[in-house]
Amino acid sequence: MLSMDAELALNSDDSQQSLSALCQRAREVRDAHWGRQVTYSRKVFIPLTNMCRDTCGYCTFVKTPDSGEARLMTPDQVLHTVLQGQNMGCKEALFSLGEQPEKRHKLARELLAEQGHTSTVDYLRDMAELVLQHSLLTPHINAGALSYQELQILKPVAGSMGMMLESLSPALTKKGGAHYGCPDKTPQRRLETLQAAGELGIPFTTGLLIGIGESWHERLASLIEIERLHQKYGHIQEVIIQNFRAKAGTAMSDHPEPSKQDMLRTLAAARIILSPDISLQAPPNLEQDYHDYLAAGINDWGGISPLTKDFINPERAWPQIARLAEKCHSAGYALKERLTVYPNYQVNNQASASLAESRICSQASVDGLAKLQAHAV
Repeated sequence: MLSMDAELALNSDDSQQSLSALCQRAREVRDAHWGRQVTYSRKVFIPLTNMCRDTCGYCTFVKTPDSGEARLMTPDQVLHTVLQGQNMGCKEALFSLGEQPEKRHKLARELLAEQGHTSTVDYLRDMAELVLQHSLLTPHINAGALSYQELQILKPVAGSMGMMLESLSPALTKKGGAHYGCPDKTPQRRLETLQAAGELGIPFTTGLLIGIGESWHERLASLIEIERLHQKYGHIQEVIIQNFRAKAGTAMSDHPEPSKQDMLRTLAAARIILSPDISLQAPPNLEQDYHDYLAAGINDWGGISPLTKDFINPERAWPQIARLAEKCHSAGYALKERLTVYPNYQVNNQASASLAESRICSQASVDGLAKLQAHAV
C-alpha cells in the first residue's frame, strides 16, 4: 500500500501549484532525514572500455572498432589516472564501461587477450584490485547489467557498485525506441541485476534517465519498483535522477529534452516515493541552474572530478567544487565530501572486512563522511 506522500506524487499534475506542493513536501522529507548538508564524492573517472554490445539511441560514449576510437585502457593507463587523482585528493575511482563488448566485437576480444583475459568482467576485477593495491582510492564499479555470479566476482574489490535502471518502459526496447537492439537494457535484465545486488548485500546505486520516451506513470512505476527492492534487501544507498540531453550524431539528436519543471517534478516525486534513507542525487553538470534541484529535495551531487571529464557527457563540464559549495551555502546548506560508501553501509567488523571495506573505514570520519585533508580544488 502506498503512503499518503506517494499518493501525492502519483496524483500530481504539471501545474505550478502542484509542483510547489510536491517540492515543499520533498524538502521536508529531505531536511528531516539528511539535515542541512548536501554531499558529493571526489572521484576520478576510469572509462575502462568504450566498446559495448548495446546501441542506445542517445549514447556518444560507445565507439565501434571501425571508428578508430575504440579502446581498452591498459593497467598503466588506469594506474596513471588513479595516482593523478590521488594527488588531487580524490578517494573514489569510478569504473564506467560498455557492457560485454567481447560478445559483439572481435577487437574487444583481441585487446582483452593481450591482457590475459577473455571477459571484460574478469579484467575489470583485476583493474579494481590494482587500484586497491597501488593507490588510496576505492573503486565504485558501474558495469551495467551483471549476473549474480559476476556481481559476486566483483564485490570483494568494490566499495560500492551501481547500474542505472533508466526506465521500465517496455516501449523503449521496441523499434524506434531508445533501447532498441540493446539486450542489456531490457527491464527484466536490469531488475535481475538489482535483485542480485540485493541478495549479495552490495551497497548499490541506481536511478532513472528521464525524457527518453517513457510516460510519467512509467517513470513513477520505476521508482516504486526500486523502492520495493530496497524494502526487501535494504541495499539501495542512492538513486540518481538524470535528465536526457540530446547529442549530435545520435539517433535521438532531435528528441526533445525534459524541461526544468519536469526534472524538478521527478526529483520531488522520487524523494517522496523512496525511503528517506536512500540518498537522492542529480548531476550538476547537466543543468545550468543546477542549484534549483535543492528546492526539489536532493541531498547529493554525485561524483565530481577535479581531474577527469564526464566521459558519458563530455560536452558538460563539472562545476568547480568551490563554486558548488557557494551555491549550496546560498541556499542554506553546507557542502560536505563523502566517500563512495554512505555511512549507513560502512562495515563495523574490521576482522571480516574486505580490502575495499577497510579502505573506506580508514578514510571515514566519525560521522562516516570523508576525513578532511588539504588538497587543491
